[in-house]
Amino acid sequence: MGPLGIGTLLVKPFRHVLHIAELTEEESAELGPLLRRVSAAVEDVVHPEQVYVCLWSHSGGVPGHIHFVVQPATRDLMERFGGYGPALQMAMFTEGDIPDEAEVEAICAQLRAALHPSAS
Repeated sequence: MGPLGIGTLLVKPFRHVLHIAELTEEESAELGPLLRRVSAAVEDVVHPEQVYVCLWSHSGGVPGHIHFVVQPATRDLMERFGGYGPALQMAMFTEGDIPDEAEVEAICAQLRAALHPSAS
């Protein structure tokens, strides 16, 4: 769990990768459709105004394992934190509010069902 709100997911390669350019052709071919599916699931479950998809990789000022943050940006969050885009994310990190574990479990169940409809 983290401070970027309910419904935020991380998408990252299984193997350790520092740079997008290091992805194999197969990994690259899977990445776009996967990010689209995850973004669509977040859209369907949370109904945000926008879904942010951001590449993050730095840790301590040096490149670390790449991962994409898929974050629902709702009007409520933008009004509460007085910003959007990177300003919204920075404000949320600054506040450091960790979502309730039961809420996280509930949204994860909904996102799993949206991502794997035949499994539900």
